[in-house]
Amino acid sequence: MNERVTPPPEDGGRILDEPLSEALSRRYLAYALSTITQRALPDVRDGLKPVHRRLLYTMRLLRLEPENATKKSARVVGDTMGRYHPHGDASIYDALVRLAQDFAQRYQLIEGQGNFGNIDGDNAAAMRYTECRMTPAAQLLLDGIDEDAVDFRPTYDGTDVEPVVLPAGFPNLLANGSSGIAVGMATSIPPHNAAELIDACLLILERPDVTAADLMAHVQGPDFPTGGVIVEPRASLLETYETGRGGVRTRARWTREDGGRGTWRIVVTEIPYQVKKADLVEQLAGLIENKKAPLLGDVRDESAEDIRLVLEPRARNVEPEVLMESLFKLSDLETRFPVNINVLDARGSPVVMGLKAALRAFVDHRREVLVRRARFRLGKIEARLHILDGLLIVYLNLDEVIRIVRYEEDPKGKLIETFELSDIQADAVLNTRLRQLARLEEMELRREHAELSEEREGIVTLLGSDRLQWKRVGVGLRDVRKVLGPQTDVGRRRSTFAEAPSVDATAAMESFVTREPITIILSERGWIRAARGKVEDPSTLSFKEGDKLGFLVPAETTDKLLIFASDGRFFTLTCDKLPSARGHGEPLRLMIELEDRVDVLAVFTHKPGRKRVLASRAGYGFILPEDEAVSFRKAGKQVLNVDTAGAAVCLDVDGDHLAVVGDNGKILLFPLSELPEMPRGKGVKLQSYREGGLRDAALFNADTGAGWIDAAGRLRTWPEWRQWLGKRASAGRLAPRGFPASKQFRPRTTP
Repeated sequence: MNERVTPPPEDGGRILDEPLSEALSRRYLAYALSTITQRALPDVRDGLKPVHRRLLYTMRLLRLEPENATKKSARVVGDTMGRYHPHGDASIYDALVRLAQDFAQRYQLIEGQGNFGNIDGDNAAAMRYTECRMTPAAQLLLDGIDEDAVDFRPTYDGTDVEPVVLPAGFPNLLANGSSGIAVGMATSIPPHNAAELIDACLLILERPDVTAADLMAHVQGPDFPTGGVIVEPRASLLETYETGRGGVRTRARWTREDGGRGTWRIVVTEIPYQVKKADLVEQLAGLIENKKAPLLGDVRDESAEDIRLVLEPRARNVEPEVLMESLFKLSDLETRFPVNINVLDARGSPVVMGLKAALRAFVDHRREVLVRRARFRLGKIEARLHILDGLLIVYLNLDEVIRIVRYEEDPKGKLIETFELSDIQADAVLNTRLRQLARLEEMELRREHAELSEEREGIVTLLGSDRLQWKRVGVGLRDVRKVLGPQTDVGRRRSTFAEAPSVDATAAMESFVTREPITIILSERGWIRAARGKVEDPSTLSFKEGDKLGFLVPAETTDKLLIFASDGRFFTLTCDKLPSARGHGEPLRLMIELEDRVDVLAVFTHKPGRKRVLASRAGYGFILPEDEAVSFRKAGKQVLNVDTAGAAVCLDVDGDHLAVVGDNGKILLFPLSELPEMPRGKGVKLQSYREGGLRDAALFNADTGAGWIDAAGRLRTWPEWRQWLGKRASAGRLAPRGFPASKQFRPRTTP
């Protein structure tokens, strides 16, 4: 029986036959470009992303000017989403809320009524409960948009048009800042003072060859809406403004407040930008609970309308500066705002700009807006003058015009034929009312004609002169400065500048740690603990099943513990923070970022000024100043560069000669002076090997002679050691009779 085969349906041209890699790469590139240009990066001209631009344009169409009543935020979000921005209402409302927050925007573009969130990090109320309207600053951004000042493009569905960019009456990009993460790039721009930016723009108009250093005479640095004290050095800020990349360190503003009877407290009145106050209080409380801030006794939030955080010291004899310096290091009372002025230029291409380039792009945009508005006005004037010319003919030939209108069958055509009028002029004559034929009306028309003619001559002169255009741009910026200048509440500078005091907060914090002898115990499986006093008999220590003693280090609670790993990294722990020896301790790998494949080679307490010899299994090494190894980063500090074989030795420099032995059993001795002293790196070659690598090393003094420790723990002298002396990087000689079969100068089993 023959089965009937149904042919496949027609694909209608929707199926493409192409390699998957090409299809994915092309589509991902389209997505990346869309994210960069339509979502994450602001335009250098108006400083806005598309969602913000569409919000403000929608509010203008809804007539939400500052002098008019507010409307529901849901109405604004709905119109924006339906007409211009085809994304979720939640993301649009979040953008609207941010434009209305005085702690997020240096110059608010939206005035909100209702709950728009707070500096504690609480969310705004739902959009159906809040209302909004534009601020005067937003009006400055939109000024002239109805006068052909900018280009318009079709909306996403082609049923309407939207502005490509706003006229931007002030440099909003740097005034309000921006942040965003695109695909493969990001932007982070801090807010600045608008009056200072305008002064810098005027300087650029006056001296086009001005430098970033010259501009910093006006733009001192960022001006955050939450205030704070900027402690970034001026040289660093200059480099940031020249390159467009850098960072700005900002600290909380604080004062010392007397409490009576010799007591005092710290009152914080301003916190760094983008730090949530509730999270900061929780962070400070956590430092107290975990005993990481020994100088801080208590923290309270007494804020109402203004910020007021009260910090109580643990003791009266603590200096306020020392307490605050310690908290600046440990908490978000000091933050670093990253600067990356990555923006879209006038052609829509992403580019990183410095201060001068960004302001130059703004003034160029203002000139283009000026010229376009002037041409728009010129067109309106010429159209009106054309009509006025026709109306004046009426008054010169009033009787004939009346006769034509009364008796001719086609008065419009007859008027055009008789007086050589245009179609528009004829319509204007026919639409003229009888009461407008009075003598006074004729005088008014002649006055209007004269005024418009004079204005037209001025605009024509303006359009023909670059110098006049730049001068008019400067006049407009000076007018804006009066609205946003330092004499206004919104324009006064909020962030100030200072130098970070040179206070040794670390030493002060250590002085509050009780100095007691302890013994640090690290097991082979990586469990660490600290026992009080000295452990006389290590055999009495207990460990988890299958585990045993790895390192036993006498120390004090005020010491820093250095841990050297086989991947060449040093880790630093404070001894007073180590877990007690009541149990088996805690896993070391929870305290530091140590991979399972990496072993611990050495554990010792740090002594300032001491030096160490580091060497890798590949046979390279150098002398390290031990101070360079200290780093409290959880990821440690890479000091010795090693290959897959890893590190081999970490020795205290207590001799003048170095003895090295390889896997091949050959020993080489040479003066320690042949090794360089370096803070980090690979080092120089210690011994040559045909195969294998460095097994062990030891230091000794030439006066006392060399030797090794046997398996029984006895020191074996080496009278003829000078026979193994040679140049560094030599192959060496086979080990003498009696040298341990393990090819080690000291048994590794000895802690």
